[in-house]
Amino acid sequence: MQISNGNSSDGSMSVCPLQPTMPRSETATFVVNEDLCYGCGACIALCPTNALELSQRLAVVDQKDCTLCEHCIHSCPVFALSIKDVE
Repeated sequence: MQISNGNSSDGSMSVCPLQPTMPRSETATFVVNEDLCYGCGACIALCPTNALELSQRLAVVDQKDCTLCEHCIHSCPVFALSIKDVE
């Protein structure tokens, strides 16, 4: 599987980088564990929608811009990022 803009001329499967990699409920939200995050910025560098920023050495997400694509989650060296269902 490759990540592309959706125009795959060689017949390979493509994945839009702005879509969630797994189905999400309507109450899913992006969560930063403030006890683990130390503000390295790895997540910010990989966010395709620029929904993340650093504030006081912590990653902060703009929930309206976040597509829950998980790019940032996989980049975090201390596993401080997750997606949770909030009820």
